[in-house]
Amino acid sequence: MRRKSSGGMVSGNDAKAVAESYLQNLQVQSLGQYERKLCFELLESLLERYPNAVASLGDNLIYGICEAVDGEKDPHCLMLTFHIIEVLSRLFPDPCGPLASFAHDLFEILGCYFPIHFTHPKVEDANVKRDDLAKALMLAFSSTPLFEPFAIPLLLEKLSSSLPSAKVDSLRYLSDCTVKYGVDRMAKHGEAIWSSLKDAVFTSVDSVLSFNPESLEGLDLPENEIAAEALSLLQKLIVQNTKMFLDLIVGDEDIKMIFNMISSYETYHEIPPQSKQRLHAVGRILSTSAKASTLSCNRVFECFFSQLMNILGLSVRNSSGHPSSDEGILISKRCNHGALYLSIELLSACRDLVASSETIPAASAHTEETWKYLLQNFSPSLTMAFCSAFICTSEDTHNADMYFGVKGLLILATFPGGYFLIPKTVFERILVTFVSIVNVDYSNTLLWKLALKALVQIGLFIERYHESEKELSYLGIVVERIVSLASVDDFSMPFTLRVEALLEIGTSGQSYMLKVVQGLEGTIYANLSKVHGSTNSAEIVTQLLKCYSNKVIPWICCAKGLEDVLLHFAINIWNQIENSMVFHATQTKERGVLDVMMKAMKLAVASCSVEKQNIIVQKSYSILSSSTSFPLKELFLQEGFQIAQVVDDSSIRDEWILSLFAAVIIAVHPRTHIPNIRPMLYLFMITLLKGNVAAAQALGSMVNKLGSGGQTSSDCTLEEAMDIILNSSLWIFHNDRSPDIQAKMTVVHDISCTSLQIHAIVGLAWIGKGLLMRGHEKVKDMTMIFLQCLQPSGVADISHQEKSVSENSYELDLHHSVMKSAADAFQILMGDSELCLNRDFHAVIRPLYKQRFFSTMMPLLQSLVMKSEPLSRPFLFRASAHIIMDTPLIVVLSDTKKIIPMLLDGLSALSNDILDKDVIYGLLLVLSGILMDKNGQKAVSDSAHTIVNCLIDLIQYPHMMLVRETAIQCLVAVSGLSHARIYPMRMQVLRAIIKALDDPKRAVRQEAVRCRQAWASIASRSLHS
Repeated sequence: MRRKSSGGMVSGNDAKAVAESYLQNLQVQSLGQYERKLCFELLESLLERYPNAVASLGDNLIYGICEAVDGEKDPHCLMLTFHIIEVLSRLFPDPCGPLASFAHDLFEILGCYFPIHFTHPKVEDANVKRDDLAKALMLAFSSTPLFEPFAIPLLLEKLSSSLPSAKVDSLRYLSDCTVKYGVDRMAKHGEAIWSSLKDAVFTSVDSVLSFNPESLEGLDLPENEIAAEALSLLQKLIVQNTKMFLDLIVGDEDIKMIFNMISSYETYHEIPPQSKQRLHAVGRILSTSAKASTLSCNRVFECFFSQLMNILGLSVRNSSGHPSSDEGILISKRCNHGALYLSIELLSACRDLVASSETIPAASAHTEETWKYLLQNFSPSLTMAFCSAFICTSEDTHNADMYFGVKGLLILATFPGGYFLIPKTVFERILVTFVSIVNVDYSNTLLWKLALKALVQIGLFIERYHESEKELSYLGIVVERIVSLASVDDFSMPFTLRVEALLEIGTSGQSYMLKVVQGLEGTIYANLSKVHGSTNSAEIVTQLLKCYSNKVIPWICCAKGLEDVLLHFAINIWNQIENSMVFHATQTKERGVLDVMMKAMKLAVASCSVEKQNIIVQKSYSILSSSTSFPLKELFLQEGFQIAQVVDDSSIRDEWILSLFAAVIIAVHPRTHIPNIRPMLYLFMITLLKGNVAAAQALGSMVNKLGSGGQTSSDCTLEEAMDIILNSSLWIFHNDRSPDIQAKMTVVHDISCTSLQIHAIVGLAWIGKGLLMRGHEKVKDMTMIFLQCLQPSGVADISHQEKSVSENSYELDLHHSVMKSAADAFQILMGDSELCLNRDFHAVIRPLYKQRFFSTMMPLLQSLVMKSEPLSRPFLFRASAHIIMDTPLIVVLSDTKKIIPMLLDGLSALSNDILDKDVIYGLLLVLSGILMDKNGQKAVSDSAHTIVNCLIDLIQYPHMMLVRETAIQCLVAVSGLSHARIYPMRMQVLRAIIKALDDPKRAVRQEAVRCRQAWASIASRSLHS
């Protein structure tokens, strides 16, 4: 039946013969489900592919279909039967044709399935959803107007059902039938439908309005599905038969009663909850009616808007076009809130109608429509009314006052069509009102946020509808005044609110954001020049740079095409640094100005193209090289004590320059050209020995991004850079250093040898991280240095395969803090950093680099632990813990049996020192992940006793609540292991957990209860197994 003409298509006569045989010989409902489904598929194909052939069968065909589908219950077959009836109705569209005499019988078959009740499908029916059946049945209901006498009464009856799903389905079916049946047939049921719709809306609309700023963007009522479907149906009915349904709405006694009721209550909170619900329902009904069409909008405004204006006591403009002189009285009295709410609903509907029309009203358009006339004449007095709602300062002012006032003004300000509908004076008065609230009423949090949100919505509206006339007013009144907040010296308004206002206004449009960015940058540059003599300037710069990093730069990156803004920002920062000659360390370091400036610089540079980055690098390098403390040409030829002395003579300004240059280097793309790399390497190495972490991170970024061999366009390859780094006598750990280099550097830097060693380890760690991430073999040299430092003598007993790396070992007298730094170097190597060496800063990242490092280092560390002295053992455990914690869990799970002894020993060895609490917590998280995994549970089953003992010791861990909580959670997970393994430890755990029940932290006590229940149930589990 489904063959095409090119593949032996069945002829019409043959199809008719098949249909006749089908009708004469098949008793479909006596067959099994699979055979019935085949029968229905055959019938569907005949109707769809051979309509003319089977239509000639007339009454016999319709009767046969009725007989075949009657009583069907299988979901798959029902999908086919509903579609068969839909296609059958299209086959006989004539209202006097063969289908007319069978319409009642067919609908009796369909009607028994409504509403669809299909909540517990069988496994084989899982691919048929209730919504699919409901939609198929709906299409069958609306397939022919001949079903109207039977369908509409049934749907109205089910609309009164107590089941929400039945109500929703009834409304959806009525919507579909309204369109398909036509105006004449539906008119007979008009009053009944209106009565049912009204009841559905009145009982389903929420009685509580939302007064938060987010609701200004759309509906301020929570969307109820029944109400939404009912209002959608109402709109279709009004479009189809405007006069009839508007007559019903205008003459409805319940609506009249609501209008009488609102006159009795002045404020919104005085209205009883049930009356509020009915008020909201009337508002939604009138709103839906008004935006159905221009004709309906005119009628609704004529009948209801005028009434509302009378209740509010508002007047129209006089003959001169100006408001009446008595409008000022509104400021001193409260308007009727019920009338304000209904007015807002009508105005919103009218605005949406204008916005959805194909042509926006122009100044030359006629004003014959009633709604236009009323809106133009009442808009000035309405503006005063809305203003009076929140200007009133009485003690009983509620959120509704502020919300209604702001929402009403927002709607008036966002009517499309320039100044044709809403005069320029009204629009600008609204803007001035909102800006005044933002500038002055910041102590009123809700009103302030509402006004700011409204200004943002107005800006978005102007951008969306290209309102060029209104844009000029918005720029002058809103943007310029809000931008000026950043530079105003009056600190009565909190600076955080100023920044929030700036950013919110900026997000309303690209042109506005550019103005905001210019204002922000101007204030940053102005205060940056004073930051070293003014505490306030330092605070302002810090806040604005944070704002620029966290909000402005991400917005610019998303906006596209604004790369030059970031380029100018970076260049201007360098210009400010170049022109600023006086720096006071105490005022800048305490407030973190340099840190936030480095972050902003990194983000700005990282977001630029390679070409723009080259410009920034050249600018920063020229300023760096012009500094008297950084003679880069000499650095190219010298090293040793003289270099250290030169750097020690550097000023605070020079340290800023070097740190900012390091930020640029961290953020650049691998293809970006960095001039004179060799002296840069020496400069960063010397600087990091003074504790400048940014210099260390810059070195790590350089070795990560430098090309190898002929793959680089710079003046130094990666191999050459690594030779300079590893062979430099600057390192305190270098075996070829001159005899007095350590003493000289200690004197020059005025720091202890221990601090010098720690700084060197940090620097090597960041360099090693850059190498590790790109998969370079030189990372082994770094790790061997760290392993040597983990031994008190500085000599590590490395296995045979690693001796080639450390054959020139030497002894160092290392302080405990140096050994701890060496252990923490592995955290730098394996951890993810937000400061550098990540994808945002264009790092070169080789896939699976953490997995490879884990597989290489863990056996080596396990070997060192077994041979280690008691003094170095905790540091080796700390190093291994960093590797375990930062390795993906799936990798740890694949090697659990080998890792678990190291992990448990680490937990025991590190539990005494408060400085190791974060490491303890990290290891517990890994253990928890293992215990929650099925494969992990199998792997640790043999170690259950050791795990339990270790966790019991941590239940009373005094230094961190999260450690105690996680240890108990792990004990709960252990209770799910093999019964034979854990049952002997049951009483031991129950005795230990008693102490945790008295823990001072509630979270720990709750987990202890769970743990006791889990372990107490083990005995009963054994009885049922």
